[in-house]
Amino acid sequence: MEFDPASLEWKDAHEILVGAVLPRPIAFVSTVGADGVYNLAPFSFCTPIAVQPPIIGLGIGWKRDGQKKDTLVNIEFAKDFVINLVEEALAEVMNQASKDYPSYVDEFKEVGLTPVKGDRVRSPMVQESPINLECRLKQIIEFGQPPRRTSFVMGEVVRIHIKDEFWKKGSLDFTKIKVIGRLGEDLYCRTTDIFEMKRPEVWG
Repeated sequence: MEFDPASLEWKDAHEILVGAVLPRPIAFVSTVGADGVYNLAPFSFCTPIAVQPPIIGLGIGWKRDGQKKDTLVNIEFAKDFVINLVEEALAEVMNQASKDYPSYVDEFKEVGLTPVKGDRVRSPMVQESPINLECRLKQIIEFGQPPRRTSFVMGEVVRIHIKDEFWKKGSLDFTKIKVIGRLGEDLYCRTTDIFEMKRPEVWG
């Protein structure tokens, strides 16, 4: 089966793309608005794109009516955001936070999570998350046309928080941290089935 993305409807192209790039990490993004209200929403178009400086890229699609999502509006205001990792224990509340709440609703209160003040950014962190990445906005690139527009947000990681129980002998303990990944449609996956392969030696 072959497809020309340019000839597909938005929904069909979206489903094929998210079904072909698997699994995708879930960025549980926390922000603060100009009114001081906290926002919390999950996004699965997220990836690290540089190490020095440490940059993370986040794709935020606009609403179906052509308006910007609250997360994007808040990032443009505060010039920062926090990416919180999602463990299995947070799966249900993460899914609940994906609901399209009005901008005046504090999603932390709505889903029962605890906001914690960041060290370097105004946006709050999720206390219950195993890892929090404080990010300062570097650049936003726009793709597409309203209403199906996407903003690619690039943020510099300025502070990393890792809970002590997930840090062992100078590195993350992947046997303990039980994050989940996003598949297509309404499907998710666990990262508890792990295997190891050593990198091959340098040729020659």
